[in-house]
Amino acid sequence: MKPRTAVHASFTITRTWKAAPMRVFQAFADEQAKAKWFAGPGNWEMYKRIFDFREGGREYLSGRHEGGTVHAFDCFYHDIVPPADSGEGRIIYSYVMHLDGRKISVSQACIELKPEGSGTKFVLTEYGDYLDGYDDAGSREHGTNLLIDALGKSLER
Repeated sequence: MKPRTAVHASFTITRTWKAAPMRVFQAFADEQAKAKWFAGPGNWEMYKRIFDFREGGREYLSGRHEGGTVHAFDCFYHDIVPPADSGEGRIIYSYVMHLDGRKISVSQACIELKPEGSGTKFVLTEYGDYLDGYDDAGSREHGTNLLIDALGKSLER
């Protein structure tokens, strides 16, 4: 039997966009807007998507990578604060990742949206526990950066 292990890591990603905080927030809150930028890596075939963006809601996305690996993202929303008069907003969620049915990580992330000029300062901080020999080697941070870049491009349209 393999030993049970957990390796811990965290990272922070910061971007500044010309879009207003509410527009950035809507890129998470609206299913069609999120589908424009949030998908699996490479040539991706989606299997299942559940979208329930609210405190206590669940988001689930699974599909197969062109190399044959099945990815599954299973998310629970803990705290959602839309940008109000101050323009500041927040989204806190936790999620479990599976590859080919094997649980590889459990993470918590916090997204902060802050007005900056006429745009938004976006800060995502994530804490991850990588499980039972899964060696992340920075791939989660790399993949998340790619997703956030895709988010930024979706805001330009």
